[in-house]
Amino acid sequence: MKKSLLALAVLGAFAGVASAQSSVTLYGTVDLNGRYVKADGQDRRLTLSQDGINSSQLGFRGVEDLGGGLKAGFNLLAGVNADTGTTNSKFFNRRATVSLFSNMGELRLGRDYTPTFWNLTIFDAFGTNGLGSSLNVRNGYGGTRQDNSIGYFLPGNLGGFYGQGMVSASEGGTTADRPGRYIGGRVGFAAGPFDIAGAYAEVKMGANATLCAASTCSVAIVVPNGKTQTTYNVGGSWDFGFMKLMGIYDHEKFTGFKEDMWSVSGVVPFGQAELHVGYDNNKAKLDGFSSQKIEQFKATLQYNVSKRTALYTTGSLLRNKDDTRVTLPGAAGLTTPGDDSKGFEIGVRHFF
Repeated sequence: MKKSLLALAVLGAFAGVASAQSSVTLYGTVDLNGRYVKADGQDRRLTLSQDGINSSQLGFRGVEDLGGGLKAGFNLLAGVNADTGTTNSKFFNRRATVSLFSNMGELRLGRDYTPTFWNLTIFDAFGTNGLGSSLNVRNGYGGTRQDNSIGYFLPGNLGGFYGQGMVSASEGGTTADRPGRYIGGRVGFAAGPFDIAGAYAEVKMGANATLCAASTCSVAIVVPNGKTQTTYNVGGSWDFGFMKLMGIYDHEKFTGFKEDMWSVSGVVPFGQAELHVGYDNNKAKLDGFSSQKIEQFKATLQYNVSKRTALYTTGSLLRNKDDTRVTLPGAAGLTTPGDDSKGFEIGVRHFF
């Protein structure tokens, strides 16, 4: 009898812990497509690819109400290579964070998007995915996420104002996700159909960081150990109802190198379908070498079968100028500077 009472007490304790967890959610995305790409002077490539309009991923998130207006939460998000059924070397490569929430905002620890990246993906009608991503034209782009980060997000009750800050240490890392000490922030304002935000960051390199290989940029672009790369950008959007217009300007700089990218894109809804169109332009300059220019024309037709499932097709033309040899994702490398690449993909995306 005593053993039965003890067992019930133990089970009751575990039930109390479980009931304190407000919610735990399994979620994700699968996005696969058939892709054709062709670079000048190279054979065409036909592949089953992924992430045409959204990133394929598997995530777990949860929130616990701690009382007194305080909550704790986590988010673990793994990239999924749905075409092969594999994952990346970092399993939770897309996000791995734990947070404390209060009326004062959110304190977030772990691996997360940088403040400067948010503008690039939010204010691009193609969401930095697939053949239409504005990142396709980049030469010296410095990264998307940051390991070992401490972030703070303003509360959502500031009359349309929002913002965040992030600091992180490299902890001896040499990859693009932790090449050095990171300090950055982002502030914005959104009201009705209008949204605008600006961001700034500095990364002091703890080791030589290669931002662009010589095979792509004709000359390798490397931020030397101890040097600081600065980034600032601004993005905005206006929803006119019949069309949502978006724009981005981004500037990257370190000693002897600077890069300026701007992008304009839009979404035109009609019925269950959406037409995404855009243009990207990038110019980079490394001391002692000629300027490197790239532009991209892109369009996506997306048909939303339901709230979760969409069919889509995307076409893109990427044009190099001067000494650049950048190609669309999946295309064979260019051997002649100034050549172009083009491609299209047809796919399906499902949220769960």
